[in-house]
Amino acid sequence: MLAPALVRLLGPKALYVVAAVPAATFAWALAQTGTVRAGGAVAEVHPWVPRLGLELAFRMDAFPWLMVLLVGGVGALVLAYSAHYFSPGEDGLGRFAAVFCAFAGAMFGLVVADDLLLLYVFWELTSVFSYLLIGHDPAKGASRWAAMQALLVTTFGGLAMLTGFIMLGQHAGTYRLSEVLADPPGGAYLVSALVLVLLGALSKSAVFPFSFWLPSAMAAPTPVSAYLHAAAMVKAGVFLIGMLTPAFASDPPWQQAVWACGAVTFLFGGWTALRQTDIKLMLAYGTVSQLGMIAIVLGAGTRTAALAGAALLAGHAMFKAALFLVVGIVDKTTGTREIYSLSGLGARRPVLAATAVLAVASMIGFPPTLGFVAKEAMLAAFWDGGAWSRAMLAVLVAGSALTVGYGLRFLWGAFARKDDVDDREFAPVGPGFIAAPVVLALTGLGAGLLAAGADGLLAPYADRYPATAHAYHLGLWHGFTPALGFSGIALATGAVLYLATRRTSGWRSLKLPFKSGTVYKRALEGVDRAAVELTGRTQRGSLPFYLGVILVTLVVFGGGMLLFAGPWPLALKPFDTPLQLASGAIIVAAAIAAATAKRRLTAMVLTGVSGYGVATLFIFHGAPDLALTQFLVETVTIVMFVLVLRRLPAGFSERPVKRVRRFRVAIGIAAGTVVAGMAYAAVSGRTAAPVSDLFPDLAVSYGGGHNIVNVILVDIRAWDTMGEIAVLLVAATGVASLIFGRDRLMHRRGGSRPAPPKTGEHVKWLARPESDGSHQAIILQVVTRLLFHTIVLFSIYLLFTGHNHPGGGFAGGLVAGIALAIRYLAGGRAELNAAAPVDAGKLLGTGLLVSVGTGAASMVLGGKVLQSAVLDFELPLVGHVHFVTSTFFDIGVYLVVVGLVLDILRSLGAEIDRNQEADALPEKEAA
Repeated sequence: MLAPALVRLLGPKALYVVAAVPAATFAWALAQTGTVRAGGAVAEVHPWVPRLGLELAFRMDAFPWLMVLLVGGVGALVLAYSAHYFSPGEDGLGRFAAVFCAFAGAMFGLVVADDLLLLYVFWELTSVFSYLLIGHDPAKGASRWAAMQALLVTTFGGLAMLTGFIMLGQHAGTYRLSEVLADPPGGAYLVSALVLVLLGALSKSAVFPFSFWLPSAMAAPTPVSAYLHAAAMVKAGVFLIGMLTPAFASDPPWQQAVWACGAVTFLFGGWTALRQTDIKLMLAYGTVSQLGMIAIVLGAGTRTAALAGAALLAGHAMFKAALFLVVGIVDKTTGTREIYSLSGLGARRPVLAATAVLAVASMIGFPPTLGFVAKEAMLAAFWDGGAWSRAMLAVLVAGSALTVGYGLRFLWGAFARKDDVDDREFAPVGPGFIAAPVVLALTGLGAGLLAAGADGLLAPYADRYPATAHAYHLGLWHGFTPALGFSGIALATGAVLYLATRRTSGWRSLKLPFKSGTVYKRALEGVDRAAVELTGRTQRGSLPFYLGVILVTLVVFGGGMLLFAGPWPLALKPFDTPLQLASGAIIVAAAIAAATAKRRLTAMVLTGVSGYGVATLFIFHGAPDLALTQFLVETVTIVMFVLVLRRLPAGFSERPVKRVRRFRVAIGIAAGTVVAGMAYAAVSGRTAAPVSDLFPDLAVSYGGGHNIVNVILVDIRAWDTMGEIAVLLVAATGVASLIFGRDRLMHRRGGSRPAPPKTGEHVKWLARPESDGSHQAIILQVVTRLLFHTIVLFSIYLLFTGHNHPGGGFAGGLVAGIALAIRYLAGGRAELNAAAPVDAGKLLGTGLLVSVGTGAASMVLGGKVLQSAVLDFELPLVGHVHFVTSTFFDIGVYLVVVGLVLDILRSLGAEIDRNQEADALPEKEAA
């Protein structure tokens, strides 16, 4: 949160301050080394959503500890490097710093999460933050495409993984990762869950068939590539494999799937890296290749393989991040990354070249680096296995040879002098710019030299696997072993491969027969094409068609469920009083007549009759509050319909023909029957006591009122009401925007609301200044003027009495709105402005502010948000006063409703009047 402000204040140097956050994480992890080395774990649990059993459960043992060191240490170094990589005034640098730090936090949460659902939350956060980092420069189409591709692929895998997590958690009865791994399920159920989890892990780490998104992500700035795509995010998938393998290595789909996908990724990624001429893309495909290798090793399920996998994970993060940072320096100081445009950099920048040589030595497994130690452990693990392990050993040797080939090609392409290429101009490199890759490369060397110490730190993770007869330990020298021989074969073969590829170029035309990226692109094109076709066939611009499809779907599926999911209880009670039956008959008859009406006004009036019939049913059921609200809503709706209908033709079009009208009536009757059946089924199927049984007591004891409906709205379910009035405000803004859409009007009227009359302007009784008076209803104007203030006072009475009697802010606001509507209908927009000389937008905003402020005030005073307080006191001459603070919330609702009606009257009424008069003016002048 502070990063953007720091960048504005300090420029790129602020990234040094931001780097302190991951550096502190790294230091904290180092402080836990003793606990982790002893085989213990650091754990914390905090309640999150207790009713759902969700916890903020964190646990860090040896393997997560290693990842925390990488996330914190490499993150701090990359941020320090970024302080020199980015220029002062770089667009979006503050956002980059904030998102980078947020990504590091999400990655930290991911690796220490001990709850499957919490892990998923952090998993998806890393996808979102990586999307923002890859698309750092939104002006570049390649950045936008790469960011969206990475987001779609990793989110698809994440959703599949979430399903697998839920299956595992539901079966185990807990979502605690450590407990699920201690007692995993079995059978086909487990197979399905593991396949889904693997989809998430493989997509995150760009392992086949999801390898294509990572090279495209190289459109990101180089620091992003060094961190996300070398040390952090892409490690999440193989990290998850490493966490789950101790429990699932012996289950059929796990090892076979991981080995198959990892082998394809290792070989094809290495071959593709060898063919690249862009050194950053070369590292990208090399990263894909080595992620496949790490997946193979961590999925093996043996102690030696686990030890090797953890070492490979650490070594890869250090040497690949260092190499990406070296590429960033080369790119920034020379302006190119093409190997056939670079020449002589090694001699002119020996420190940079030595750093790259050291990092490549670890990548290809050359002693005495950590890469060599890890590779020898890897080869030893698969030499000691069975037939399938020996087959994978061949894959690992072949892939390692490819790694040597493109590693040497990288050094030659970036730093060697080429006879046919002029030496490249090279800008100066300060010590701060080169410090991060140097530290990473030297750390990889130091970890190799101190392999015995590294073995002691990683052994607690490896000890989770079954012990073998020969306990392998990380070390620089194990004698002349088969693993050392295979390592030498890989180095020699890779060197020969490099020399062969340097002398010829025809081999580069050999392309892979299958590209998963092409499949992704065609899949997206297919989805787009299907969307266009489906939209063209369904989105015809016909509201009756849309509504018909929805209702037919409801009848078919909803009605089918009602028919086949029974039997339902048959204890039906048609009515309590014959008056209810009469009201129901009126509702049905009016609805059918509305569906067959040929004139718009007739259909609208008949629809209103149905609404008034429903309000009457509320009265017969003893719900006067609901009936009052329904009557008011129907009345205001009719007024608004009239305002719109006056600009539309009087009748509907000749179509639909009589047969179609009958079909619509049939659909309406069927939909009504199904909905009634659903309501009956829902009530009949109730097994628990309704929550509403508690409302009468809560209304008095908790809400301080006897009107249960109003107390529900402003107290018990006040959050719902808060959302509803916010929607009303948005709806009012939308309606006004449709009418006042032109820039000229927006500017003239201060947004979407016309200005009230000027101060001191006299508006006459019984006159409409904007007309010739030929359409005035004199009696209506007089009666309206006489009753207007009484109606407004009645609305205020409903507002304040609503807590104990029928009424409330919503009903009161509707009554006031009806008063304004009558005033407008009687005298036009001049009368409306005289009655309400205020801006409707200010009323809406004030109402929302009052409601929100009521909730905030209760929190400030020590209660919960929107909690009410009951005040009883005596006033002189008045007597006992019973006041509930939720009345202020109701006042906000009142203002929002009045503002909504006023806004619609001015939009659909006054503004349309003005447009009509403006359109008619030229005709009058011409006459």
